[in-house]
Formats: sequence, C-alpha cells, structure tokens
Amino acid sequence: MPSDASPRAQTDNPWLADFINARWDEIVIAQIIVKRTPGGFELRHTADERAEVGTLKAIRPIDARKIANFNTAGEYRPLKSTGDLPRGWLVRANSAEELEEALNHFYPNALADRFALNQAPPPITCYREFTARQTGMYRITTFLSDPDLARVIENLCTTKCLKQRLWTSGEIPTDPPQIKSAIPCLEPCAILLEAARKEVRMLQEAERR
Repeated sequence: MPSDASPRAQTDNPWLADFINARWDEIVIAQIIVKRTPGGFELRHTADERAEVGTLKAIRPIDARKIANFNTAGEYRPLKSTGDLPRGWLVRANSAEELEEALNHFYPNALADRFALNQAPPPITCYREFTARQTGMYRITTFLSDPDLARVIENLCTTKCLKQRLWTSGEIPTDPPQIKSAIPCLEPCAILLEAARKEVRMLQEAERR
C-alpha cells in the first residue's frame, strides 16, 4: 500500500495532479526512479537504485538540466530519451512542482504526454498527418515511403529512444509496451523529422547518380 509520507498534489496542473495522486510509492520513468519521501520526492538513476545516498551527488531540481544535456563522454544529448543518461546523482524535490521541474529537464513533457493518453481518442499524430503540416526544408519528408520510413524508425526510434512510439504510418507497427519505457511518443519528434529529411535527400541523390 502506498504511504502518506509525501504530499498529494495541491496544484491546478492536471497532469501533475494525476501523477502525484496515483497510488505508487516508487515508479520508474525511463532511466529514473522516483520515490516518495517524507515531505517530498527523490529521483535517482535506475542504475543507482541500491547506491548509498552519500555516494551520490546531490543536485537541485533546477540543475537536472545540466545532467540531462550531456552523456558521460561529455557529448551533447539532443534526444533526451536515449538510454545514455549519466548516473551518480540524487535529486530531492520538496514539492510536486519541483518534481515536475526535474522530470521536465530529464524527459520534457513526459507527464503531460502520459496524461494525454487519458483523452478519448488520445492525441496521437501519425507520420503522414504530421509531415503534411511541414513547410520549408521539411516539406520533402512527405515523400518518404513507408518502407524507407520503417528503416529510419529502426535506426532511431527502435534502437536509440526509450519512449514507446504510438504514432505510425501504413502497416508499420507501433512499439509494444513491454520493450519501452512508460513515456509515450505521440508524434514524430524534431530528431526523427531531421532523420527523415536526410533520408529523402540521400535517396534523391542516389536516384540522380
């Protein structure tokens, strides 16, 4: 049974209230474990689940952005949902708002996207609908065939991203929940769009040659 050690949400934010008021004492969001503590919450890397508190670097919720931006090799992480989040830190959040602040640095809009799945129907924007709205240099992403899109998805979404992809195109299957995290992917992201643009350009160059 969940304890009453940490506060239930007193907030007008519907997705934050939904998350905080759910019946959990500990929950995993991609590579982060969130635990209720007396008066607040604790966040740490899943790889540090059993680490002693004194061995982890204490950081503020606002500083979670610095952790999320770079991997252990110091390389920038443009896609925050890749599986290379550095470990060795501990965030203590003293309120629901501080918890959301930290989670939004680690996984932007994760709670809002989880909450959006409660809508009927959920706001899932599939590839053709999404790319039909693009202009400028991304307009050419509409030309990508489903087989070529499937290859882009395999190289990026399937092998690198921890989110559960719910958008699709044609007969391309969505991600089964058992192999991905609890964060839903409701529409193609900017990284996928750029990968699709590059794929179209590469195919066009190949045809010209």
